[in-house]
Amino acid sequence: MSDFRAGDVTVDVRYSTLNYKDALIIRNAAPLVRAYPHVPGIDFAGTVRESRHPGFIPGDPVVLTGWGVGERHWGGHAGRARVSGDWLVPLPTGLTPGRAMAIGTAGLSAMLAILALEDHGLRPESGEVLVTGGAGGVGSIAIAVLTKLGYRVAASTGRPEHHETLRSLGATTLIDRAAFSGQSARPLEAGRFAGCVDAVGGQTLARVLGQLTYGGVLAAVGNAAGSTFEGNVLPFLLRGVNLLGINSGQCPRARRQLAWQRLARDLPLDQLDRLTREAGLDELPGLADQILNGQIAGRLLIATH
Repeated sequence: MSDFRAGDVTVDVRYSTLNYKDALIIRNAAPLVRAYPHVPGIDFAGTVRESRHPGFIPGDPVVLTGWGVGERHWGGHAGRARVSGDWLVPLPTGLTPGRAMAIGTAGLSAMLAILALEDHGLRPESGEVLVTGGAGGVGSIAIAVLTKLGYRVAASTGRPEHHETLRSLGATTLIDRAAFSGQSARPLEAGRFAGCVDAVGGQTLARVLGQLTYGGVLAAVGNAAGSTFEGNVLPFLLRGVNLLGINSGQCPRARRQLAWQRLARDLPLDQLDRLTREAGLDELPGLADQILNGQIAGRLLIATH
């Protein structure tokens, strides 16, 4: 069993979220936890209660994502958590604990993807940017941030009932996810997208690579459509495209802090509020079933007090 006492900072948890990984753990649907009982919750926000870490004192507002919390270590679906201070990030000015967890791991991953695209030269004038899995947590926040930054955004989704929400976030073009399924008859398709935040993976990733323009860049964030894909090297050799992997779980602390600061600055918080609904710890089992069945869109905020 994970030792909930491990760590040098105790945090009074105000809010957590429900991620797909949390749902798998709650329903024991994947071998992510070695022993039960266990406390899931791969992210949380709250206030430092006690600290032996030089970087934090009681009263500091903090946020945590990743580092195996909720998997190898007891997580944020609790009123209190004890963790290593090295895993914590100060809550950025302008964000409340509730809004930080409405963003959560999904939003942090979206921002890390956008930072990676920027690092590889993507700018609003580069051309249209595609966001796959647009109705999910990563996708919806990526659309909102990219739109505010001035990009022209196309969103892919298999759930037409969310089209109006995606338009309200700023997507100017909506594409059915079936357009990116299966193998293309050609090794290279017409170049359309300058960049992509891909939260889907699988064959979608391969199809999008073949539709990037010269020097285009794709940030791979998720694998909802599968962990493997069949493609070819021609997009890399003939168009010089770039495939970037995003791992928020072990992202260095300085990069995390930058991403959180950018989220506080570049994410329209009124739109975040409209995407978010709040639930309590007692609702987690039912919500876990919903998220595993693909029945949840937007952001879930779990109040722990």
